[in-house]
Amino acid sequence: MSEFQYGGQAVIEGVMMRGPYSWAVAVRRPDDTIVLDRQPVNSVTSRVPQLKWPFLRGVVVLVESLVVGLRALTYSAAQAMGEEEEEELGTREIVVTMLAALGLAVFLFVVLPTGLTHFLTPYVRGSLAQNLVEGAIRLAVFLAYVAAIGRLPDIRRVFQYHGAEHKVINAFEAGEELTPANVQRYSTFHPRCGTSFILIVLVVSIFLFSLLGRQVLWWRLLSRVLLLPVLAGISYELLKLSARYPRFILCRLFIAPGRWLQALTTGRPDDGQVEVAISALGAVLKEGETNVR
Repeated sequence: MSEFQYGGQAVIEGVMMRGPYSWAVAVRRPDDTIVLDRQPVNSVTSRVPQLKWPFLRGVVVLVESLVVGLRALTYSAAQAMGEEEEEELGTREIVVTMLAALGLAVFLFVVLPTGLTHFLTPYVRGSLAQNLVEGAIRLAVFLAYVAAIGRLPDIRRVFQYHGAEHKVINAFEAGEELTPANVQRYSTFHPRCGTSFILIVLVVSIFLFSLLGRQVLWWRLLSRVLLLPVLAGISYELLKLSARYPRFILCRLFIAPGRWLQALTTGRPDDGQVEVAISALGAVLKEGETNVR
């Protein structure tokens, strides 16, 4: 089995999987057929190897995952609605969409928690205590957001495909023959999940921002935004470490909250959804690297 760590993302009525040379998205169309779209991986790290260095690679992975994920979502939305051709996103559309998503994320998880904490400073003394309050508010906002969107039927379907993605990756990494019956025996939890990454970011932010001491409101807000790349780099390395050494006590502490959080963002998939996830992974595996049927 390859040492490359395969991963993916749930999309609309489908799953995207990424390999070392390509990424592929499989989607269940309204006529019950499965369609595949496979694209080469064009990572900037192939041209700038220094970006593979620890603490830099996390930022690169995050940005590239957002770009690939957006393209996969566009394709899946078109196929799930039965359209023969999806409109290809240009660079401008990708940048605008990513900036809009980033703006919403900054407001919900930076501006809102930081602003509320600032007004609570007369009642909360000390930088660490204030950052603990800010982190608690940020986590509460995130959980409320996930719980709210999880009530939507379409999002619940996406969460089921998220579970299918995890089951297939777990089965593959265990050397299992990838059939729906075999895959269904595996867990919907996976330690390298982006949900766990978000939780690690929330925890690390408490300690990182505590180092800045007391701040006026404008600098408190700006510093959070400026330190996002640093926060992403540190959190990514901790995620990789916890996935590599899951039995180490400190890594288990990082993994456990992610397991609880993934319970909200994954659902139990049916065999048809697992079949879609298997198709996506099979499309990015090199010949002879797996026993996919």
